[in-house]
Amino acid sequence: MPKTRFLMIGGFLGAGKTTAIARLARHYTDQGLRVGLVTNDQAYGLVDTESLRAQGFDVGEVPGACFCCKFNDLVDTAAALGADGQPDIILTEPVGSCTDLVATVLRPLNHLFDDRYELGPLAVLCKPEHGRKILGGGAGGFSPQAAYIFLKQLEEAQLIVLNKVDKLSEEQQTELLQLIGDRFPDKTVLATSSTSGEGFDELIRVLDANHPYTEAALEIDYDTYAEGEAALGWLNCGVQFSADQPWSLDALVLQLVTQFSSLLLEAGMEPGHVKVLASADQATAVANWVASDDPAELSVASNVEVTAADALVNVRVHGDPDDVAALVESAVDTVATANDLNGQLSEVQHFRPGRPEPTHRYESSTG
Repeated sequence: MPKTRFLMIGGFLGAGKTTAIARLARHYTDQGLRVGLVTNDQAYGLVDTESLRAQGFDVGEVPGACFCCKFNDLVDTAAALGADGQPDIILTEPVGSCTDLVATVLRPLNHLFDDRYELGPLAVLCKPEHGRKILGGGAGGFSPQAAYIFLKQLEEAQLIVLNKVDKLSEEQQTELLQLIGDRFPDKTVLATSSTSGEGFDELIRVLDANHPYTEAALEIDYDTYAEGEAALGWLNCGVQFSADQPWSLDALVLQLVTQFSSLLLEAGMEPGHVKVLASADQATAVANWVASDDPAELSVASNVEVTAADALVNVRVHGDPDDVAALVESAVDTVATANDLNGQLSEVQHFRPGRPEPTHRYESSTG
C-alpha cells in the first residue's frame, strides 16, 4: 500500500497556519489527491477546526494538549481520516505555542509508523507582527520565555516561511528576511502570502521534496519552555446570540473581536491571536486579531443577516486567564447590548497551558 504524505505546518500563534493549510489542501485536492487535515489545541472548541470544516475539508481534531503530549491521539486521528479511503496527504497544524516537534512527533512517527507515512519537511511560518520585534532582540510584548518558544520554533524548522508578505512593504519584507537570515543562516527561507497565494508555488515544490530527519535533536530547556507557555492566557467558549430582528453576522464577529482587542490592549495583554467564528444555517463568518499594532479584521465573510447564531471564541494572549475571562464576558455583554441581542456564554474554558510532557522524545533518527 502506498504511504500517506505527512506534512506539518507549524508557527507561533497568529502566524496564519490555518489559512496556509486551507490553501495547500485546495491545491492538492485540485490535483486529484485525497487530503485529510488534523488540527490541535490545548482546549476544546477550536475555531480553526470549524473554519476548515466549513470550507468542506475532512478535518480531525486533537484537543486537550499539544501533539507531542497526545502523540497516540494524533496517530489515531490521522488513521481515522482514512475511513473512506486512505488519504494521499495529511496536513497537520500543531498548537501555536508548541515546539520540539521533530524529536517528539516526527521522529517517533517515522520510527513507529514508517510503513504508513512518508514525512515531508517541517515548515514553520514566521509571524511578521512579532518576528520583527523578537528577531530584533526584543520580546514582542511577550515574556522572554514566551519569545524563547517563538525562536525555538524557527530554529528547528527545516523550512522557514515568512508569511503575510502581502501586508508588508518591500522594505519591511527585506528587513525581516535579513533578520531571519542573520539568525538562521543555514535555513531554507521562503516568503509567502497564505491569503493571496504569493510564493506558494515554490512552497509546494519544497514541501513535495524528501527531507530526512537526521539532524541532532533541538537543544531546548523544558523549564523555560514550560514558563513560556504558562505566561499565556488561554480561553475558549461558546456564545449563543439571538434577537427578534435580523442582524449582520459579519458585523457581529468583527465588532466582537474589535471590542476584545480594545479591552485587552487597555489591560496591557499582547495577543497571540483572538478569533471568533459565528455560524447560522450554512453561513459562516470569521474575524481575528493577531497583534497589538494591527486592527481586527474580517477574514471570512458570510454576507447574511440572521436572527440567531452560535459563536466560538478563541483567545490566546500574554496575560492572566481569569482576567481574560472577565474581559471576554464584558465584551460579549457590550456588543450584545449595543445591537439589541441576547448573548449567552457557554462551555467557558480558561487556563494557562500545563508543562509539556511528551509521549516520546527521540534524540536521534534511531530513537
